[in-house]
Amino acid sequence: MASDVTSPDLELTGDRMPILVWDVPTRVFHWALVFCFMLAYVTSESERWQLWHVTAGYVFGFLLIFRIFWGLIGTRYAKFTHFVRGPKAVAAYLRTLLTRHPAHYVGHNPAGAWAIIGILILGLMTVLTGWASFNDYGDWIGELHEAIVNLLLLVIVVHVVGVVVSSFLHRENLVRAMVNGRKQGHPTDAIRYPQWIIGMLLITGMLFFIWGLLTGHMPWLLP
Repeated sequence: MASDVTSPDLELTGDRMPILVWDVPTRVFHWALVFCFMLAYVTSESERWQLWHVTAGYVFGFLLIFRIFWGLIGTRYAKFTHFVRGPKAVAAYLRTLLTRHPAHYVGHNPAGAWAIIGILILGLMTVLTGWASFNDYGDWIGELHEAIVNLLLLVIVVHVVGVVVSSFLHRENLVRAMVNGRKQGHPTDAIRYPQWIIGMLLITGMLFFIWGLLTGHMPWLLP
């Protein structure tokens, strides 16, 4: 199996080429999660848009559960076992950022991986405390919910800054990569199948949640 790490020397020789790294479910998850978080955030203080806030929260939770599931059985670069590394690997990667040629990872780099884990954990806590607050489990739950959301927002900001810095240092548009699924790497590092069917099923699941909540067909999810 080819290594996920590209050495600085290989990075300079131009031996890399665009290859398929991010499957369709991973990309759908990423951008849908961004949209749900933004929608939930901007509607959080409005009674008029409360149903949209709740709907965004439920879909957000649905996406997180899917990502945990996909992190166990998904394609190579989506699996937790592939990109979650220990503190030493994270520290080593951060040190390379101070050089002119930081280590290049075809999938998630070690620092970005832990940002993703943080988003998953804080995201689940956000959904659970949001549900409890919406069902009147106490004012303290609402305050805890807001605190967790702010912490989640901080992690997201750090993640975005990391993406910008990595894009600049590697001369590789990581935002575009999460749209078309392609990053720089060797042909042997590419995933074979984009998993369109799973991606379509994920979209169908989200639309089902949205339809059910907005039309009142899922009353058990609302107080």
